[in-house]
Amino acid sequence: MQKTYTPTQIANALNVSTTTLRRYEEQGLIPDVPRTAGNHRTYMSIHYQAFMTIRSLLKGYEIPVVYDVMKKIKNGDIIDALWLVNRQLHQIQEEKQRVEEILAMVKNSNFTTYRNVKITNSMSIGKVAEIAGVNTSAIRHWEKEGLIRSERDKDNGYRIFTVPELRKILVIGSLRRTVYYMENMKQLLNDLDMHSYSKIDRSFQLALQNLNQQLTMKFAGIAEIMKYIDFYKIGTDVT
Repeated sequence: MQKTYTPTQIANALNVSTTTLRRYEEQGLIPDVPRTAGNHRTYMSIHYQAFMTIRSLLKGYEIPVVYDVMKKIKNGDIIDALWLVNRQLHQIQEEKQRVEEILAMVKNSNFTTYRNVKITNSMSIGKVAEIAGVNTSAIRHWEKEGLIRSERDKDNGYRIFTVPELRKILVIGSLRRTVYYMENMKQLLNDLDMHSYSKIDRSFQLALQNLNQQLTMKFAGIAEIMKYIDFYKIGTDVT
């Protein structure tokens, strides 16, 4: 006979509200829940593991990704769910590589190429956005905040960016995604202008630590996913 749980028991175990559990159920993230004769929910082990999986995934993944993964598993698209999670791991691997590349770049006085793209002292906002992997709207916002500055093309009035400003854009784009260092970014960029790299190095090391923590949490979520998938593999009766 399968062990059963009340909503309150699971809510207390996971330190969430029963309303949160109902929201996950209403979003289609867990297997269908049987009801008693009095129309009360009766959760089973597979539901408990589903909730455990959701809560663990939310620590390392964005909400839309978590919801998509859980819906795919519920619908039997387990392999698609695993590929989706794998894509997230690939993205964090790319971000780590990017942070390491940019840290090396800011210390390199001979900065003429980045990822095989030639760097000049007269680049359009579109080009620097492409190189840095950010939106042009973000660059305009950072300029408005006084973090970077552009010059104007004498012929057409368009923004043009120099190599030092591209360095700043790369630094901002990297650190804001990992440590959200924006409140101290102006001082950090001043250090970059003054070639004072100790604080910049510490910030990037913090960024790498943050990515390491994210990776650990992602794998913790994956461990819960595999436990959850095991219920489907053994054909657990969820009804």
